[in-house]
Amino acid sequence: MLKRVIQIAFLFIGGALGFVFLPPLYEFINLSSNPWLNNPYVSVILGAILLFLLSFSLSDYFVKLIVWMEGILFKVPAADLLFGTVGLIIGLIVAYFVGFAIELIKFPILTQILPVLLSIILGYLGFRVGFTKRDELITMFSKSGAVSKKKNTDAATTALGETKTLYKLLDTSVIIDGRIADISSTGFIEGVLVVPQFVLTELQHIADSSDTLKRTRGRRGLDILKKLQDERATTVQISEEDFEDIQEVDLKLVRLAKKMGAQILTNDFNLNKVCELHHVQVLNINDLANAVKPVVIPGEDMQVVVIKDGKEHNQGVAYLDDGTMIVVEGGRSFIGQSITVTVTSVLQTSAGRMIFAKPKDEQVA
Repeated sequence: MLKRVIQIAFLFIGGALGFVFLPPLYEFINLSSNPWLNNPYVSVILGAILLFLLSFSLSDYFVKLIVWMEGILFKVPAADLLFGTVGLIIGLIVAYFVGFAIELIKFPILTQILPVLLSIILGYLGFRVGFTKRDELITMFSKSGAVSKKKNTDAATTALGETKTLYKLLDTSVIIDGRIADISSTGFIEGVLVVPQFVLTELQHIADSSDTLKRTRGRRGLDILKKLQDERATTVQISEEDFEDIQEVDLKLVRLAKKMGAQILTNDFNLNKVCELHHVQVLNINDLANAVKPVVIPGEDMQVVVIKDGKEHNQGVAYLDDGTMIVVEGGRSFIGQSITVTVTSVLQTSAGRMIFAKPKDEQVA
């Protein structure tokens, strides 16, 4: 069907081209005196026949081109196409008005070539700006609309008793970690947990890995998701939203969080930093775990077992029951022993907590 449509289009285009270009061609080859050729209908028919015959050899290539373009356009999100098209139209409008100024130059070459070049360049730039700056434009318009409607919206929300749905996106690392299921079962997490399809795909690839450790981690992540669905059947959603123009899963999460106005649940330190750069709110499970650990104050004494050497000279390393690492200065000679240490300082980061201590004075003596 598409091939027939292309051939019919060639037929009409050939007729139009024959009407425009064949009469000058007759004059060039001294055939304009022929009464048959002077008839415009003859030129239209000849042009239509010539291009229609040519369509039999070119139509297959045009069909492949159209199918290829359809495949690309169907993969692009509708919002990207919309803003790209708006940018293209604005670029062409600007080129049209600039063309008026160029016509005042009265230089034939410039007035014929520059408007075409400007239309191509400004149209392309407008499309690219609208396509790539979609999120910023949406944010800008949403903020301007929110400022004007804030009071009315707040009043209506209060009157109707409605609350905004809180969405929390889960990344691969926090699913595999598993602690999210325990936190969820306690009821401390509000809103809807959203698992994007591209995160599920990455989790499935890990579960199908040839590496035993990765395969175990991936299957554990799938088990955790099943546990979450069983415990929070109405508040766990699978999002089919995807961004084909982005390859990295972390950047897809950031884009989706911006689009949904959602928070990202993770324990990935690097993703935490990327979210901060993009001004996306992130909830780090490690931060929560550190917050609920018992507070250790410098000068406090505790009983630990030194189990191995530290990185620096004469250091020993011990661990609390919750996995917190304790670096004991001068503790190398106490490896394998239970000793009392005095806390000297505590280092707290999103990656975890580290305690620095030294053996109590009487033990050293």
